[in-house]
Amino acid sequence: MPTITTVRVHDVRFPTSKTLDGSDAMNKDGDYSASYVVLETDEPGLAGHGFTFTIGRGNDVVTETSRQRALPLIGRDVDALTTDLGGIYRELASDSQLRWLGPEKGVVHLAMAAVMNAVWDLAARRAGKPLWRLLTEMEPEEFVDILDLRYLSDALTRDEALQILKHARPGRMERIRDLQARGGYPCYTTSAGWLGYSDDKLRRLLTEAVDQGYRHVKLKVGASVDDDIRRLAIAREVIGWDANLMIDANQVWDVPQAIEWVSRLAEFRPLWIEEPTSPDDILGHAAIRRAVSPIGVATGEHGMNRVLFKQMFQAEAIDYCQLDSARLASINEIMAVYLLAAKFGVPVCPHAGGVGLCELVQHLSIVDFVAISGSLDGRVTEFVDHLHEHFVDPCVVENGHYRLPQSPGYSAAMHEQSVVEYEYPSGSYWAAQC
Repeated sequence: MPTITTVRVHDVRFPTSKTLDGSDAMNKDGDYSASYVVLETDEPGLAGHGFTFTIGRGNDVVTETSRQRALPLIGRDVDALTTDLGGIYRELASDSQLRWLGPEKGVVHLAMAAVMNAVWDLAARRAGKPLWRLLTEMEPEEFVDILDLRYLSDALTRDEALQILKHARPGRMERIRDLQARGGYPCYTTSAGWLGYSDDKLRRLLTEAVDQGYRHVKLKVGASVDDDIRRLAIAREVIGWDANLMIDANQVWDVPQAIEWVSRLAEFRPLWIEEPTSPDDILGHAAIRRAVSPIGVATGEHGMNRVLFKQMFQAEAIDYCQLDSARLASINEIMAVYLLAAKFGVPVCPHAGGVGLCELVQHLSIVDFVAISGSLDGRVTEFVDHLHEHFVDPCVVENGHYRLPQSPGYSAAMHEQSVVEYEYPSGSYWAAQC
């Protein structure tokens, strides 16, 4: 039986600040980065790959914490590990000394995401299946066993989670065929709308997005209301009024400011305002939602754990849930949030603005449609067209849809050459900057 022999962790950073890819009102010059974990085994060709996402400085701290999180996996039997994916999650999460540094938030939780993403990738590779298929083929009882339902029973019990999964079980194969027939899972693009782009570049990229079949596009806002009005006017001129336009403030406003600013932009009929205020301000989001309706409120990429999402749902604070595949603690916590969202009737439109996140979220969205919600209503998943060339199994997007991944795993493996070139600070790219 294969055994985990080595844990490799890498601080990988890409110089996106040079082109202002990823720029927004809060994060003006990020270098998209990953704390990248590889669980190597003694079976040739078998390894687990995972990561969490940051935007530059501090990625070294997350990387070292990921190493600390992963060390207990060395020497473990792969088959024992991957047949008890709820058990290994609970074991790693119970490390009280590391937990004290969170708990379940910040650097230690990002590290937990990186390590458990690698464990889930390893499990899917061992099974010879893409992760979405591994999960959708689970029986409801097996699926519930992987979930982290701690602190959720006042909103979602184990029995309720089981009933949601059992309700969705009939028709799973038909829904897979439905996705295949429509060309995949629907997505929107943020790639045209970074705040640092010129008007000419914005217009050109929006035109390309329309030509590529996108019916949903998102623009960053929040630095200047006059600039936002001008840029949204360009967007509506290019995409028309029958396409969906979303706006994203990346947390820059206080609550009254958010209400006033969104009211100024309402003439452009945005589908949602994303991250209008502090990601932790549950009641603030609820107040904004009441004030700006029928414009929806979306948030979640900085949602630190499932408890925050529970309270967002309970407070009726959001219209769209935008959980992040590398901030929540991997599948065990992510799927608990999906089930919460299903109970409360909130569509999940996961965040994917970052290196490798598109590769991960395509799996999550497929699982939601096939095995949890059974619906595409109000659901569209983010896509950004950056850095996919660094992944062994990059996502494929055509005509505004994610094609269903076919390769075994969680699509998280990076090319070794990319790691050699962009590892910080010793990689060939960064060494040349000194």
